[in-house]
Amino acid sequence: MTLAELRAAHDGSFPAYAWPGGYPVIYVARDGAVFCAKCANGENGSDAHVGGADDDWRIDGWAIHWEGQPEVCCHCNAEIESAYGPVEGE
Repeated sequence: MTLAELRAAHDGSFPAYAWPGGYPVIYVARDGAVFCAKCANGENGSDAHVGGADDDWRIDGWAIHWEGQPEVCCHCNAEIESAYGPVEGE
């Protein structure tokens, strides 16, 4: 699903969780940085955007954060927990 399709399936904004299941969604910038849904939507004073300018704050993709340590939003430092927690031995 593309970023545009993801937005359209929600309410025009990027969702924090994928349904069904309620799995946490992360948004990935051009430089590999991770954004939470609030910052991907331009809240919290974020300059994140989709398309247009070819800079590091451009969101190029999204993923469900299935397992592992929490991801940290590069803008607001919010922790995005994984759906299934840390991997054993990690």
